[in-house]
Amino acid sequence: MQVAKDAVVSIDYTLTGPDGAVIDSSSGREPLPYLHGAGNIIPGLEKALEGKSVGENIKVTVSPEEGYGQLDPKAVQAVPKSAFQGVPEIKIGMQFRSQGQHGMQVVTVTKIENDTITVDGNHPLAGVTLNFDVTIKEIRAASKEELDHGHVHGAGGHHH
Repeated sequence: MQVAKDAVVSIDYTLTGPDGAVIDSSSGREPLPYLHGAGNIIPGLEKALEGKSVGENIKVTVSPEEGYGQLDPKAVQAVPKSAFQGVPEIKIGMQFRSQGQHGMQVVTVTKIENDTITVDGNHPLAGVTLNFDVTIKEIRAASKEELDHGHVHGAGGHHH
C-alpha cells in the first residue's frame, strides 16, 4: 500500500529549523499517525509523502508557504492589560486562547509595557523554513468513522 488520500499513515520524524536545531521529533515516542489528504499535517510534508511506501525515508525542506505560512504583521496586536482579567501575573512567552475573526486562536505574549500587552497570533513556526527527516512506519485504510471525522482514531475508537 502507498501513501494516498484517505490512508492512515504513521511516521517517525525529526523536524529541524534552518539552523539545524531540532524543533520536534517522535524519537522515544510512538510514530505519529495522521489521515492523509485531510489537512492533518502541513501541506508541504503531505505532498512529499504522497505515493511513498512503508519503510521509505525522505528528507524534505518545506517553505513557509507550504508550512505554517509567512509572518502576518496584522496578527501582532497591542491590547490593554485589563483584557487579561483573572491572570495574576503576565509574563513574556505565556500563551492564551483568544477569539479572533477566524475563530479561536492561540496568542503568545511578546512584550509587556506598562498597561499594554503585545500578543502575537502567528503560529510559532510561521515564516520558518522547515526540514523534515521522515520514515514511514505503517499505512492502512482509514475506517469510515475516521473518514467521517477527518482524523485518526486510536485503539478503541474516539470519543468526542
